[in-house]
Amino acid sequence: MASTTPQVERRTLGGSLRRFVLFLGVSALAGVLVAGLVLPVAGGLGFAARATTDEFQQLPSDLASPPLAQRSRILDASGRPIATFYYENRVLVPLSKISPVMRKALIAIEDSRFYQHNGLDLRGTLRALVRNTADGGVTQGGSTLTQQLVKLTLIEAADGDAEKIAAAQEDSLARKLQELRYAIAMEERLSKDQILENYLNIAYFGAGAYGVEAAARRMFGVSADELSLRQAATLAGLVQAPGAYDPTTNPEVARQRRNVVLDRMAELGFAREKKAQRAAKRGLGLDFVEAPNGCAEAGSSAFFCDYVTRVLRNDPAFGRTPEERSRVLFRGGLTIRTTLRPRVQRGAQQAVYAYTNPTDRVGTAIAMVEPSTGEIHAMAQNHRWGEKGRRTQVNYATNFAYGGSRGFQAGSTFKAFTAAAALEKGIGPQHGIFSPYQLTYEDQQELPPQQSCAGDPLLWNDPEHEPVNFVRSENGRYDMRGGLAKSVNTYFLQLQAELGGCPVFRMAKRLGISLADGGDLRQVLTFTLGVNEITPLAMASAYATFANRGVRCEPVAITEVTDSEGNQLSVPEPQCERVLDQNVADTMNDLLSSVIAPGGTGGGLELGRDAAGKTGTTDGARSVMFIGYTPDMSAAVWTGYPGVSKPLQNVTIGGQFYSSLCGGCLPGPVWQQAMSTALESVEPTSFVAPDLSQYQDEVDGIPDLRGLTVAAAKVQLRGAGYSVAVAPARVSS
Repeated sequence: MASTTPQVERRTLGGSLRRFVLFLGVSALAGVLVAGLVLPVAGGLGFAARATTDEFQQLPSDLASPPLAQRSRILDASGRPIATFYYENRVLVPLSKISPVMRKALIAIEDSRFYQHNGLDLRGTLRALVRNTADGGVTQGGSTLTQQLVKLTLIEAADGDAEKIAAAQEDSLARKLQELRYAIAMEERLSKDQILENYLNIAYFGAGAYGVEAAARRMFGVSADELSLRQAATLAGLVQAPGAYDPTTNPEVARQRRNVVLDRMAELGFAREKKAQRAAKRGLGLDFVEAPNGCAEAGSSAFFCDYVTRVLRNDPAFGRTPEERSRVLFRGGLTIRTTLRPRVQRGAQQAVYAYTNPTDRVGTAIAMVEPSTGEIHAMAQNHRWGEKGRRTQVNYATNFAYGGSRGFQAGSTFKAFTAAAALEKGIGPQHGIFSPYQLTYEDQQELPPQQSCAGDPLLWNDPEHEPVNFVRSENGRYDMRGGLAKSVNTYFLQLQAELGGCPVFRMAKRLGISLADGGDLRQVLTFTLGVNEITPLAMASAYATFANRGVRCEPVAITEVTDSEGNQLSVPEPQCERVLDQNVADTMNDLLSSVIAPGGTGGGLELGRDAAGKTGTTDGARSVMFIGYTPDMSAAVWTGYPGVSKPLQNVTIGGQFYSSLCGGCLPGPVWQQAMSTALESVEPTSFVAPDLSQYQDEVDGIPDLRGLTVAAAKVQLRGAGYSVAVAPARVSS
């Protein structure tokens, strides 16, 4: 069987001469080294050889072998892969997992005397020189596999440093001698099979594949232990010049090179002549398999995937700096098991797509967490992952430091924090406040004073700003339950004033709320109306605290990380702590259940089991939310224009026209559908009934005026239908 190998590299005459001289120099010195090892010291030749050998032995011999870069994988909670990450697409395998024919093919073409030499093979080097000169090209390697492994190890240790890589490949006598020294020391330290295994795992085979396992999967869709003679010969032929012999770009050149390998295998008796001839007549048989890299290939889980990578990059447990942590992700061969539940994620994505399209200008996002653990079970949005058109790499569900936006106003969903702060102060669900349609500037001046948690006074000083309720019919006396069910703005503005401001601000912070850009919440008079920019994930987590009866669990996305050898790495433990009295949380569950009951702003969003929630619509409907939960799951849905404040009015979303959007109009149905899917196989759990006797409310229909100013007390009494007269002096009692 005859075959011609094309010349893969044109060399200048000067370059060829230089390499030839270098070869002669190294060969001569190698000969001297051999002589120094076998000849007696007496005599001039023996003395010179021994002197040269001594100098050679003094060269560094301890070659540090860095851990090979390997692919890392992110898995969902069921163990299925979400995404793969790598600088070098490599999967380490033991020699026992590499087909014998692959080992023979590599040895045949690169180092046929591999099992006979000690890292230095003069006979093989001379043979390769003669063969390559006769063929007019590079058909056989001149260096032993051990020498090649030394060079590849030095390149790997360079870690992308151009100067170090150039030094590892330099055509110089000094570099070649050092390579020989390392090779001989390596042969003393490792067995032949270990050297062969290391070589097959470190070598670059082209097309982005490092190591034989990745190459076999990439080019033929098989594992290294399944490689056939034809496939093994193809791969073995690539290591000398992966770019020139690349079968994806130069298939004919690759085929001819493969046949050279088959010739050599037959010549050495590594393959039967007829079998090699049959293989040479066939095509390459490529079954090229893409090797996904990064979150772009994670489909609907891409945003969660990106969130996980940022959790790793922000966690000192995985390295001292973000750069070091990124290296661990892309080189460390990690297996990262996450909290993502595939069925819940699919249901969340389907719910989002049921009401919004990927091509809509408006964005919608949902985050779903388990109250008892903080585990994130789903994270989805309508705009797909990418950079063009309506695609985006901004995760609407989370904060800026984790790949998210700078947040969205939450609207009336913040009223829950005001209610919780009031309950904590002993103000109960029956607490009544006259709540006019409009809180005029005059009304504002009669409210109790408020201050920030730093002690700075908060003043109503804008006569033009007179907050109103959603509809004019909301004008009268409301208690806390009715105020939440109807989302009465003027009720909660006054309730925040009764509390003095700071207790409300502190409640939100205790429940894990901060600005999406990482800053502190703005402590303002309209805080209860949700004017701060936050994220769906933060809100889902905060409301999960109510579901978990006052115990808040920090959102968690990663449950386990193992290295390439299966050793478990430390990951942050779940962080759960009580931040709210149990009965206060139970009361919040009871109150917020009225929101999704008939007559509430979320009426019609029932799940057929105990559930609670709150709608949120900002001024001008520029951002709308719904946050709802059961004892087993909490979810927050946001809809709005990403990156711009624009009214959601007279707009078509998902093919449906909306004159004005609200929290219960689109986010609510998305929540309902996603929750129904997530909980369809979960046994219903009931909220615990609160003990309402702990709260001090009105007696005999008279409003509780304790702690109010005279002006505020007058407003409450008149709102309750009483005539009010203020005595000129304090009445003794």
